[in-house]
Amino acid sequence: MVQYNFKKITVVPNGKDFVDIILSRTQRQTPTVVHKGYAISRLRQFYMRKVKYTQQNFHEKLSTIIDEFPRLDDIHPFYGDLLHVLYNKDHYKLALGQINTARNLISKIAKDYVKLLKYGDSLYRCKSLKVAALGRMCTVIKRIGPSLAYLEQIRQHMARLPSIDPNTRTILICGYPNVGKSSFMNKVTRADVDVQPYAFTTKSLFVGHTDYKYLRYQVIDTPGILDRPFEDRNIIEMCSITALAHLRAAVLFFLDISGSCGYTIAQQAALFHSIKSLFMNKPLIIVCNKTDLQPLDGLSEEDMKLVREMQAEAMKTVMGQGGEASNEEGVLLTMSTLTEDGVINVKNAACERLLNQRVELKMKSKKINDCLNRFHVAIPKPRDQKERPPCIPQAVLEAKAKEAAQKEKRKTEKDLEEENGGAGVYSASLRKKYILASDEWKEDVLPEILDGHNVYDFIDPDILLRLEELEREEGLRQAEEGDDEFEMDDDDLSPEEREALAAIRKKKSLLIQQHRIKKSTAESRPTVPRKFDKDREFTTKRMGRQLSRMGLDPSLAIGRARSKSRGRKRERSLDRGDNDGGEAMDMDVDRPKKMLRARSRSQSMARSRSTSRPPSEVVPGEGFKDSAQKVKAYKLAKKSVKKRNKDARRGEADRVIPTLKPKHLYSGKRSTGKTDRR
Repeated sequence: MVQYNFKKITVVPNGKDFVDIILSRTQRQTPTVVHKGYAISRLRQFYMRKVKYTQQNFHEKLSTIIDEFPRLDDIHPFYGDLLHVLYNKDHYKLALGQINTARNLISKIAKDYVKLLKYGDSLYRCKSLKVAALGRMCTVIKRIGPSLAYLEQIRQHMARLPSIDPNTRTILICGYPNVGKSSFMNKVTRADVDVQPYAFTTKSLFVGHTDYKYLRYQVIDTPGILDRPFEDRNIIEMCSITALAHLRAAVLFFLDISGSCGYTIAQQAALFHSIKSLFMNKPLIIVCNKTDLQPLDGLSEEDMKLVREMQAEAMKTVMGQGGEASNEEGVLLTMSTLTEDGVINVKNAACERLLNQRVELKMKSKKINDCLNRFHVAIPKPRDQKERPPCIPQAVLEAKAKEAAQKEKRKTEKDLEEENGGAGVYSASLRKKYILASDEWKEDVLPEILDGHNVYDFIDPDILLRLEELEREEGLRQAEEGDDEFEMDDDDLSPEEREALAAIRKKKSLLIQQHRIKKSTAESRPTVPRKFDKDREFTTKRMGRQLSRMGLDPSLAIGRARSKSRGRKRERSLDRGDNDGGEAMDMDVDRPKKMLRARSRSQSMARSRSTSRPPSEVVPGEGFKDSAQKVKAYKLAKKSVKKRNKDARRGEADRVIPTLKPKHLYSGKRSTGKTDRR
C-alpha cells in the first residue's frame, strides 16, 4: 500500500530565522578564541573551518527541504494534479528550483573563499575573508526568503490534506451541492463532516472508512460540482474533478429528487451528462436521495424520463465492464439520509460492485496463474443423473433470519434518547440490565441486601401506628410512677417547718443554677485566688450559724471542714522531713504567714517537677537485661556512626559527591599541550 504522509515534512524557516539558526550553530560548534601566539597556518585553518562548517549546515538544511517535498512527476497522478490545483505546479517547481540554486551558489561561495583563505597573510585578512564568505551566504538565503515562505505555506496546507490511498478500495461520492453527500458520509462512516442547509459547506476532500465483508473501504466525500464549463470551475470543484479522474473507485452520483437543494432534476441530469466521461470503467450507482420529501414514484413524466436516461447511461458503463444487462435495479437506488431508509443498501451495493470489478480485473491479470497453481478444487464424479446442489440446513437459515430481524428491530440508547426528548432530557437507566429475581426490584430506591430484599422490604407498613401506641403506653407508665413518688404535703407542716423547707428549696435551686453556670463556662473560668476571702467572712462559724438558722445540725459539716484543713497541714509538715510533728506545728504557728506560704509553694513545685531518668537505667520493654548491657549497646551504636558523622552524612544512603574539578588541576596558567594532568 502506498501512503503519502505529508505531515512528516520538516518545518521550513523563513530567511531571517534560517540565517540565525546556521550562524548560531557555527558559533556554538566551532572554536571561537584566537590566541596571540598562533602561527599563520593555524589561523588559516581556524577560519577555513568556520566557512566550511557554515556551508555544510546550509547544504544539509536546503537538501532536507528539497528531498522531503514531493516531486510531482514521481507521485501518484491524483496527488500530482491535486497539488497543481491547490498550489499551481509551476510556482511550486520554481520555488524548489530556487532552493536548489541557492544551495549550489553557497557551495561555490564557500569553495572560492576557502581558496582565498589558503593564501591569507595575516589575522585581519583571514578574518575579513571569513566575514565576507558568511555574509554572501546569508545574502543568498535572504534573497530566497519569499520562496521559503511560499514552501512553508504549502507544507502547512499539505499537512492538513487527508491521507488518501489511491490504490485501495474506494467509494467516491459526487453530485450537486447540498444533495446529501456529507450526511450519507456521516451515516456509513465514523467521519464527522460538517452538514449545513446551504451550498458548498464541504470545501475540500473528506475521508472516512467503513467495513463490508470483513474488508476496509475508503469513502471520500467530494465538494459539490456545478454544471458549467471546465475553465470556469473554481478550486473547490476542481478537487472533485481530480478525484473522479484519477481514483479507481465506485462512484455514487447523488440526485436530489425533491428539489430542496435549489437545483432541478434537469440541471442535475445535465451535470451527469457533462462529467459522464469521468465515470468510464468505474462502477456507477445513481442514488436518488431525500425520498422522505418526494418519492421516486411521484415524479412527473419529464423528470422520470431524465432519470431513466441517466440510468441507461449508467447501464452502458456496466456493459462496458462486462456486466450483465439484467442488473438494472442495482444501478438506480433510492435513499433517505434523514430516516436512514435505504442507506445500508446503497453502501452494500457500492461495495459489492467495486469488489466484483476488482476480482474480475485480478482474474484477467497474469498474476492469477500463480495463485491458481496453489489451489486444487476437488469435484466428485457423478454416480447417477440426480442433481445434488449445496444444501444449507433449515435451522441455520432460520437462525440467520432471526438474527437479522433482531438487528433491524433492536433499539439503541441513541434511539431511545431521540424518542424521549433528546440529550439533556432523557436520562439512561443504568439498572435495566440488572439480573434479579423480579424485574420490579430493578428500580428500587434502596439496594439489595439479602436474598433479593432490601431494607424497605423489612419495614412494617403500620410502624407509625405502633409507634404512637408505644408512646401512649410510655406516657401512662411515667404518670403512674410519678404518682408513687414521695411528695411532701405543705398542709401537714408547721409554719417553722414551712419556712425551713422554703429556704432549703431556694438554696437548692441556687446551687443548681451556680453549678450550671460553672459547667457552661468551665473552660474559660479563671482560677479564684485565695485573696478573694481577705476579710475572713467565709468561716466555719458563719456556716454553722446559717445551717442552725435553717434548722439543721452544723456539727458534722464543721467537723469535716476542720479535718480536711488539719490533714493538709499535717501533710505539709511531714513532707518537710520534720521528725517531730508537734515541733513542726509549733514552728508553723510561730513563723509569719508569708514565709510559710512561700515555703509551701516552693515545696509543692519541687514535688511536681519531674526528674530525668539516667541513660543507664533499664526500662521494661527495651530488651536489655541490665544496665551494663544497655551502656555497652549505646557505645557500639555511637562507634558505628562515627565514620558517617565524620563525612557529614545523614545516613547510610547519603551519597558522597567528591570535588569534580579539583583546584590543583584546574587553576593557573598552562602551556600548549596535554592538560589532563599537571
